[in-house]
Amino acid sequence: MDTMAVQLAIIVILGLIVNLAFIKIKLPGLLGMLILGIILGPSFINIIGNELLTSVGKDYRTIALIIILIRAGLGIKRSELKKVSTVAMKMSFIPVLFEGFTVLLVSKYLLDLTYIQAGILGFIIAAVSPAVVVPSMLKLKELGYGSKKAIPTMILAAASVDDVVAITIFSTFMGLSLNRADVNITYSILGIPLSIILGIILGIVIGVLLVILFKQFKIRDSKKVLIVLGTAILLYGFGEEIKNYIPVATLIGIMTIGFVIMEMKPTLANRLANKFNKLWILAEIILFVLVGALVELEVAIGAGIIGLFIIFIGLLSRSIGVYLSTLNSNLNIKERVFCIVSYSPKATVQAAIGAIPLERGIVNADIILAIAVLSIVITAPIGALGINLFGPRLLEKRQ
Repeated sequence: MDTMAVQLAIIVILGLIVNLAFIKIKLPGLLGMLILGIILGPSFINIIGNELLTSVGKDYRTIALIIILIRAGLGIKRSELKKVSTVAMKMSFIPVLFEGFTVLLVSKYLLDLTYIQAGILGFIIAAVSPAVVVPSMLKLKELGYGSKKAIPTMILAAASVDDVVAITIFSTFMGLSLNRADVNITYSILGIPLSIILGIILGIVIGVLLVILFKQFKIRDSKKVLIVLGTAILLYGFGEEIKNYIPVATLIGIMTIGFVIMEMKPTLANRLANKFNKLWILAEIILFVLVGALVELEVAIGAGIIGLFIIFIGLLSRSIGVYLSTLNSNLNIKERVFCIVSYSPKATVQAAIGAIPLERGIVNADIILAIAVLSIVITAPIGALGINLFGPRLLEKRQ
C-alpha cells in the first residue's frame, strides 16, 4: 500500500481537512498544510517517500507554481499595472539586493564563510515566496482590499521579478564556487533585465497566439485551461533547457500569458480564472504539503541562534528596501507597513535550491541548508499570518 498514489491520496485528503480546519479558526489554510507536510515528512512520521519528495515532487511543485502564476496573470489589468509600475519596478530589485548582500556580509563574519559561500546563502535567503504571496494577494484583490491603489497587483508583479533576481545571482555565486571560467557576476546582474524582457516577449507572443487559436476554433473552456497550462509548462521546460546559454525569466513569461489573455479577451480571462481557481484547490495542497515535507526540523534547529539572527537582519534589510521603494509614492504609512509584511515569506525557492550547494559539494553547504530551512520554518507561517491579519486592517477596502 506504500505507493505514490496512496501517499498522494493521504496528502490530498488530510490537506483538505487541515485547510478547512485552519480557515475555520481564522488562520491561513496554507499554514496548516505546511505543518501537515512537516508532520508527514521525514522529521516526524515519514509517510511521504523520497521519490515524491525529490524528482516527482519537484515536478508537482513546479506545476502548482505555474498554475498560480497563470491565475495571477489572468487577474492583472493594464490599467492597474500602470498605476504602480514605478513602485513595482523598485520593489522588484531594491529589497532583494538589500537582503541578499546584507546576509552576505553578516554571514561572512558570523559564520566565517568565504564571500562566495556567503553570497550563495544570501541569495537563497533573499527570494520571496510566490507560492505564499500570490494566492494571498489574489484573495485580497477578490475581497477588494488595496484595489484603489492596486497594491496587491503591485506586489504580484514585483514578487515574480524578485525571484528572478535572487535566483540569477545565486546561480552566479554557484558558478564562481565551482570555478567556472564563464561566470562573471557583473555580466550576470546586467543580464537580469534581458532575461526579464525575453520572458515578457515570449509570454506576449504565446498569449497572442493562444487568443488567436481560441478565436479560430470553438474549444470548451476546460480544454482551453489544459492548453494554456500545457503551453506554460512547455515554456518553463524550454527556459530550463536553454538557461545556460540564454537565460529567460520563464515564470514572468507565464504570468504574462495570463495578462495578455486578460487584455485581449477579458471575458474569456475571467472564465479561465474561475477554472484555474478550481485547479488551484488541488495544486495548493500538493505544493504546500510537499514544501512542508521538505523541511527537516533537525537541520533547521542546527542553524541555531546565529541562523535566526542572520534571517532577522536580512528581513530588517529587506524591510528597509521595501520602505525606500515606496518613498515618493501615493502609499500611506499603513500601506507601506503592509508591503513590508507581505514581502517577507520564504518557502518555494528556498525549498527548491537550498540543497543544491550540498549536492554540488560546496564547503559549508550544511550550514547554508540549515539556515535556508530555518528561513522557511520562521518566515512562511509568520508571513502568511501577517498578510492574513494585516491586509484587512491596513488596506482600504473598495466600496
